[in-house]
Amino acid sequence: MSDYVIRSGDRAAFLAGLRELVDFLTANPAVVVPRHASVAVLVDASDSAGRREGVESVAAPLGAPTEDIGQGYFDARREFGPIAYVVVAIPPEERQ
Repeated sequence: MSDYVIRSGDRAAFLAGLRELVDFLTANPAVVVPRHASVAVLVDASDSAGRREGVESVAAPLGAPTEDIGQGYFDARREFGPIAYVVVAIPPEERQ
């Protein structure tokens, strides 16, 4: 089994922030919203198998397939209207 690290945050704080954003945008219709937006979770692993495993572990509860996008990159995404929830693994040398 390969090792990987998922860079996640405080779930309660994240959800509270999303609700605060929705409330703010609802109360301030003059504020422009983006056409598309995404939220990303990053996976760190030194090897390709670990990067794939990490992405798969996040993608499974999303019901999203893991994609090998080449050169050691993996991702998965689920879209909620114009907002995408994305998990991505980037080779270590590319994070420099």
